[in-house]
Amino acid sequence: MNLEKYSFGVGDRFGRQGKAQLAAMIAAAKEELEITPVWNKSHREHTIIGTKPRSVRDEADKATKEMLWEGQYFVDADHINLKNVDLFIESSDFFTLDVADYIGQPSPKDRIDNFIDGCVKYIDGLTVPGIEENLIVTEDIARAIGNKYLFAVKEAGRIYRHIVSKKGISNFVVEMSMDETDSPQTPVELFFILAAAAQDEIPIQTIAPKFSGRFNKGVDYVGNVEKFAKEFEQDLAVIAYAVEEFGLPKNLKLSIHSGSDKFSIYKPINNALKKFNAGLHVKTAGTTWLEELAGLAIAEGEPLRIAKHIYSLAYSRMDELTKPYATVIDISQGRLPSPEVVEEWNGRKLAESLRHNQSCGRYNPDLRQLLHVGYKVAAEMEKEFTDAVEDCERIIGPNVTENIYERHIKPIFID
Repeated sequence: MNLEKYSFGVGDRFGRQGKAQLAAMIAAAKEELEITPVWNKSHREHTIIGTKPRSVRDEADKATKEMLWEGQYFVDADHINLKNVDLFIESSDFFTLDVADYIGQPSPKDRIDNFIDGCVKYIDGLTVPGIEENLIVTEDIARAIGNKYLFAVKEAGRIYRHIVSKKGISNFVVEMSMDETDSPQTPVELFFILAAAAQDEIPIQTIAPKFSGRFNKGVDYVGNVEKFAKEFEQDLAVIAYAVEEFGLPKNLKLSIHSGSDKFSIYKPINNALKKFNAGLHVKTAGTTWLEELAGLAIAEGEPLRIAKHIYSLAYSRMDELTKPYATVIDISQGRLPSPEVVEEWNGRKLAESLRHNQSCGRYNPDLRQLLHVGYKVAAEMEKEFTDAVEDCERIIGPNVTENIYERHIKPIFID
């Protein structure tokens, strides 16, 4: 299986918005832009909500059938490892191998020596087309990179070969994820990570490095945009060079995790993709659930009551709900309105506080982040919540489509 040039990962916590999400890809197709939808849901999300991986496959199959979608589509086993990959084998054909936890674990000296022997031609000088300055590489630097990343890459290889033993070779797409770690990877580190993946014969089609700055869930990028733009361009150059040097898959491309709502870096991304004629995979999560919540608020009446109740419980359980996401959210409790205050709001005020419209004075990124991780509360409400979502589909569906197409796909890939 080969992933096309542009792909877009759509998370759907409650599995109700498959058709609305796919409608955004159909809108892109009308602009002669082919984007492959990839439905993604992590083991953590399944555990919190109480769903099974098969439910994502069922949603994707149903949406593509009913919308007469004739293009590619995939189901991503998002952020999996050897402990939980078997749960996803049957239903998934895209596997995000999350090995960030293994970064920094040392490898045996003989393994490092073999790695260095395979990369000796790049020591004392690495020139990458598209990067103006020569990248500094010494044997000490290469060994340090091997010590930091080689164990993690080997773990990715173990997961990959386990999947092959179950599904056969070439029957799925492989992504390697290293983004959930403390420090960003430099272009030199990325180059040698790709060298290690090639040496271990892992046919990765996307790689998710960590960039500088904060990629918090559901809110804008926090960091130096110019620095990010330089990193992004250099990573594109490194990937293009590594593909030729190491024989990696021709369609290998960058993947941006927590890519939803990073509006301030969309233009630099767009420019870089055009400059390098490069592909991209963008992975979003949670924004569809937030559009559901905003739709309930706008509907007023009982749906608004449900939305307010979810906020009230999320507010009272903030420590519990934020703990699994501590590295990708920044919430100031002092900027959160109390449930008593929110109780007095009409639906439009709650929706405007929640939706990520930076030109709206009511937009509250702290409230948005809290509700982003508050889906566990909605899951506990079971049919009370999902029935309300289905009743408000005429409001929610168009907003889900508009959010993905107008606010994400167009600025990243078209404008």
